[in-house]
Amino acid sequence: MESNNLTSVTEFILLGLSSRPELQVYLFLFFLMIYLMILLGNLLIMLLILKDSRLHTPMYFFLTNLSGIEVCFTSCMFPQMLVHFLAQKKSISYSCCVVQFYTFLSFGIAECYILSVMAYDRYVAIRDPLRYSITMNWGICGSLAAGSWLGGFMFSAVDTVATFQLSFCHNNVINHFVCEMPAILHLSCTDTSQAELVMHVLCIFTLLSPITFIILSYAHIIIAVLRIRSAQGRRKAFSTCSSHLLVVTLFFETIMSLYLKPKSLSSPEYNKIVSVFYVVFTPLLNPLIYSLRNKEVKMALRKLLGKPESD
Repeated sequence: MESNNLTSVTEFILLGLSSRPELQVYLFLFFLMIYLMILLGNLLIMLLILKDSRLHTPMYFFLTNLSGIEVCFTSCMFPQMLVHFLAQKKSISYSCCVVQFYTFLSFGIAECYILSVMAYDRYVAIRDPLRYSITMNWGICGSLAAGSWLGGFMFSAVDTVATFQLSFCHNNVINHFVCEMPAILHLSCTDTSQAELVMHVLCIFTLLSPITFIILSYAHIIIAVLRIRSAQGRRKAFSTCSSHLLVVTLFFETIMSLYLKPKSLSSPEYNKIVSVFYVVFTPLLNPLIYSLRNKEVKMALRKLLGKPESD
């Protein structure tokens, strides 16, 4: 008797970004360089914040968490993707695919939450700077950061169970470079409507709720900034938010176009292109955005390198 909760598939084949053999070595070298830059950039941000006492503030505490999430997020899929560029058989076992799916989704959701927490931090700092250290004490900061990580692990568990309860009877070829939900759903030989419903409900809590919170936070930030009388004060207030706002735009715009786009309007090739942006380029650009646009981070870097802080 065939059961909908069983699968005859023991492994999946990941087609990757390109099937052209002559490109595999070049893609391997390119993405190896990208991965090393992501690790170096985010670990450097974490090291600078750890070493420089001037950066021991709530804003940089949350930035440390963001960098840590980025390292974990990319490490869920980059090593396996790099191996597949050079391997003849681009397979991943069923259990490893489940683990990759779960961890990949966990850190992605955690990033959504930590970005919303960072928006709240900037709102508190600009709205009531005199009480900022009291409102954003270390107990509150620790709870918000822990909640972001925990929320990622909890919600992704629900999505993982809903997805891998489906049956995968014959087709085990994933037209993607990672075990991601839209690509997995295309393989099921059973009705996926329940899993899709779970995904859309979870999107309300993990995508729409954080982005709505961020929009409301920045609406209040704009109102608070416009009340500042001096032009210099307004520029300074906006400068503390510009880096975060740019990161939020890059991350949410791409991920929402993937998970909230109707299934009938999406395609495997489109999904792969969008995934490259939020899986590869957003973690790569985050350290650059926060370092190049942040005077305090640049000063900490000069101090770490033993250079004078000003020319």
